[in-house]
Amino acid sequence: MVRLLLAMAVLEGTCLAHVEPREEVSYLRGPYNVEFFHRHNYTFRTSAAIHFAHGKQHDVLLLTPIAQHEHFDGKFDSECVWYLFHPPRTEPTMELFGPYSARVVWQLYRAIDWTHMHHEQTYDIMSDRDIPWDQKKQWTDRAVKYYLEKLDIPRSIAPLDITMRRAGVMMKPYATLFRNRYPQSNNFFYAAHWWHPVVYEAQMIAGNDREQEAALHSIDTLMRQVVLKDRPQRMLLSREAMPRYSRMSPESANIFDNLHMLHGIAYDILAYPDWGLEQKRDEMYRVIRAMSYQEGDEKYVRKFTLPQPEFEPRVYSDWVKGFEGDMSRIMFEMMDEMMPLMMDLSRLSADMKEQMHAQLRMKLMPGMQEGEHEGSIHDAMMKVMPNMKMMPESMQPGATPTKMIEAMLEGWRRKYGHLPDVEGISMATEPNLPRVNAAGGER
Repeated sequence: MVRLLLAMAVLEGTCLAHVEPREEVSYLRGPYNVEFFHRHNYTFRTSAAIHFAHGKQHDVLLLTPIAQHEHFDGKFDSECVWYLFHPPRTEPTMELFGPYSARVVWQLYRAIDWTHMHHEQTYDIMSDRDIPWDQKKQWTDRAVKYYLEKLDIPRSIAPLDITMRRAGVMMKPYATLFRNRYPQSNNFFYAAHWWHPVVYEAQMIAGNDREQEAALHSIDTLMRQVVLKDRPQRMLLSREAMPRYSRMSPESANIFDNLHMLHGIAYDILAYPDWGLEQKRDEMYRVIRAMSYQEGDEKYVRKFTLPQPEFEPRVYSDWVKGFEGDMSRIMFEMMDEMMPLMMDLSRLSADMKEQMHAQLRMKLMPGMQEGEHEGSIHDAMMKVMPNMKMMPESMQPGATPTKMIEAMLEGWRRKYGHLPDVEGISMATEPNLPRVNAAGGER
């Protein structure tokens, strides 16, 4: 009864007129359950601190004015860092840390918590000494199957190249607002999205024995002593930061990329000041559906390449922390794929195209750069190309920009439709943890 009353509560003067059922499904039982908690407790607690930040960020954006973004960005970033050095002992659901958002966008929290459950299960499997190395994939596949079948809101197993195009958010009026106006908080999550995949990769190069403790200790130390002080400038994808794990379980790798991207889109939507709560929820739920598992996603699971197949997770190199990477490539490709719908290309001068790419690059970088236009990507493009044609209906909350999405997916098919599937990885032999030199190479 209490939950029903909360779901109907008045928030910030707006009544949410519908009640959402809150059915839940428990985690899959297995011999590995809570092994990550017991074997790597400090690393588990680091994950809990990161998920505190994710949960509370929703309420920070929902309840504070964007006009004071600098103040709240710095204040919340300090709180996130404090939690990382004083991590919780357990991990509650999103609702504990973001109770107001739970009343507005409950399906978002279901999607996040369900995928965090999958995170924990797969960490457990990799942590369990009693699961032989050559059975890690079979147990992981079992966990993926459960995740996809037992709740109606799983993230897609298709790579972000597909689902980002399906989401169709690039020209929406909120796109990039969070990273531009809340750069400290944004970059905390970029650091977190470095940490999550490199934990898997450290397990992949360490094997089942005590070397796994040594590898994860290196990751936790690197996070606190180096990465937090010099944070990544982009969202790292699984294929970049855990290439071996991505070859072993591309389904899990893509699920995590789709969750991490959903975080960023959700923060953009909640930060956008010109929509009310109902409108934000409509748009949020549209994006959640677009990035959810859809029939046929299986054929795309391995459609990605590995920028650094021998990546060393214990070294924080310039390549890892810089702006250039697969996420930026995807965004530039999508812009070029949409452009014929919005502009007569015969009238698009070389100078205008250069300005367009320059503005997009600045928009995709955290904070505001010198010469960057205010607002969203759409706002910046309109400043560069005032005659750009838009479909006003597609800008509305909850509206799907169908033509743009079709153009982007067709662009992907032309470029990558015949891309060979990334090869699997042999799990027949348990690895020995290699030594690394100062430059990060194995020796």
